[in-house]
Amino acid sequence: MEVWLNGKFVHRDEARISVFDAGFQHAVGVFETMLARNGRVFRVEDHLERLAASAEELRLTERLHIEPLAEAVQMTVERNRLDAARVRLTLTGGDLNRLHATGRSGQDPTVLIVTQPPTDYPDAFFEKGVRVTIADGRESPFLPMAGHKTLNYWQRIQALQLAGTRQAGEALWFSVSNHLVGGCVSNVFLLKSGTLLTPLARGEEPHGSIPSCSLPGITRQTIIEIAERDGIAVEKRMLDIEQLLAAEEVFLTNSSWGVLPVVGVERESIDSGEPGSLTRQLRQAWLDLVQQETSAA
Repeated sequence: MEVWLNGKFVHRDEARISVFDAGFQHAVGVFETMLARNGRVFRVEDHLERLAASAEELRLTERLHIEPLAEAVQMTVERNRLDAARVRLTLTGGDLNRLHATGRSGQDPTVLIVTQPPTDYPDAFFEKGVRVTIADGRESPFLPMAGHKTLNYWQRIQALQLAGTRQAGEALWFSVSNHLVGGCVSNVFLLKSGTLLTPLARGEEPHGSIPSCSLPGITRQTIIEIAERDGIAVEKRMLDIEQLLAAEEVFLTNSSWGVLPVVGVERESIDSGEPGSLTRQLRQAWLDLVQQETSAA
């Protein structure tokens, strides 16, 4: 397998970054995880635009160019001859030692693109749904990294591992104000009285309000587009635990699994404790759209 590292293809066993790289030293970086089907990456430009926006807002770099980066992502998929793949692009602050040696700011970031076979989730996840736990920690909207996909994922991985020990598929995070944020690796939707509800994401807040901790997920946006296309009302707003537990259906979204039904929170069941009909409908619509767009590309 070959990876794309700073403009060149190298075998994965020969890929090297500096021990002084800001990503390794201080977790300075952002990343995107994308889905490839039929040899094409689904909505790659949307992913890279989000990456570039985070990199600029967090003062990592302002020099990302979407089109050549999208070409590099596609070439990496083709180079490894993968029809279906999980694609990760990692962007770090680059070699800190070089910065110290030259005294220059704005040094080149490290860019790494890796492709792997897609994660193989059990069919039961989608047919029977999963249970989720509540993460012990709380997200703060006042931290500048909130709502961005940064390399500092330790607390989320830890919460996800703990959820697994409780036979749960994900852990949900709440903010310091006890409002729903999302999962460790996912966005969340609730169905109530015919309306889809999802927490406000970063960039969607009313003017002058407290920033959101929720990531503006690409699959989240795709599901919103599908729902609105099909005449399903969607509301983005602050949600609490009572609304979560009172929902008729709950599901999670990310680029790897698309739409994942949630049938229980901790020991509480969601409605009947089975995946709902709208969740199944939206999952199939997402699968159809992925197939359509990657086949037509």
